[in-house]
Amino acid sequence: MNRPTRIAWILLIGCAVGVVILLRNPIHSKLLNLAFLLCIVGTWATLTFLLWRKKIARYVMAAIPVLAETPFLLPGDWINPIELRDDYLKRVNQFENTPYVWGGENSHGIDCSGLPRRALRDALFAYGIRHGNGDAIRKAAAQWWYDTSAQALSQGYRETTIDLDITGTIREIDTAPLQPGDLAITTNGIHLIVYAGEGKWIQADPGIGHVATLDGRTADNLWFLSPVTMHRWSVLEIKKRAIF
Repeated sequence: MNRPTRIAWILLIGCAVGVVILLRNPIHSKLLNLAFLLCIVGTWATLTFLLWRKKIARYVMAAIPVLAETPFLLPGDWINPIELRDDYLKRVNQFENTPYVWGGENSHGIDCSGLPRRALRDALFAYGIRHGNGDAIRKAAAQWWYDTSAQALSQGYRETTIDLDITGTIREIDTAPLQPGDLAITTNGIHLIVYAGEGKWIQADPGIGHVATLDGRTADNLWFLSPVTMHRWSVLEIKKRAIF
C-alpha cells in the first residue's frame, strides 16, 4: 500500500467516524453542522479516490452528489398546513420522555426549542419527499442550518413564526384560538412549550429532566405560571391555496 493510499484510508476512517459521532451527538450548532458536512464530503472524496481505478465505482461515486442535490432542486409548490401539522405533532409526541439536554435536538437529548424545531424539520423533509415539493425540503434544510433559540422564535426570526397576539400564563389563557403545535414562549425568552391540544402542553423541561406532556390547568409546573406570548410556525398558518 503506497503512502497516498494509506493517507486516504486514514482520512476515510476519520471522516466516517466523525459522521457517526456527529449523528449521535445531541447538541445542535452551526459549527457542528459545518463539521458534519465536511465529514460527509471527506468520506465521499476519500472513497472516490480509493475506488477511482474501478470504472463502475467511478460512475457511482460521481452520481452520489448529483442524487444528493436533486431533492433540493425540485420545483416548489403549496404546502398543505393541515397535513404538515399532523405529521409535526406526531413527531413532537415521539420525543416523549427524551432526556433534556441543553442545545440538544435528537433522541439522545433535546431542549425546549429543539423539540419543535426538530419535529417540524423532519415533517417538512418527509412532506417534501412524499410530494416532490422542493420548497418543503429547502425550508427543512434552512431550519437545520440556522440554529434558532426560543427568544429568536418569539421575535419571528427569518419569518419562521408569527405572533398570535395572545399573552398571559398557560394556567389562565384561553386555548380556544390556539391550534395544536402553537408555541408558548416565556416573555424572558428562556423557555418554550408546545400546545398539544385539549388543554395539554408538551415541553422539554429542565426541571423534570425530560420531555413531558402535562395539563396546563392542573399540573404543578412553574412554567405554567410564567408569562408567555403565543406564536405559530408560519408554514402551519392556514391560508387559501393560490389558483392561477
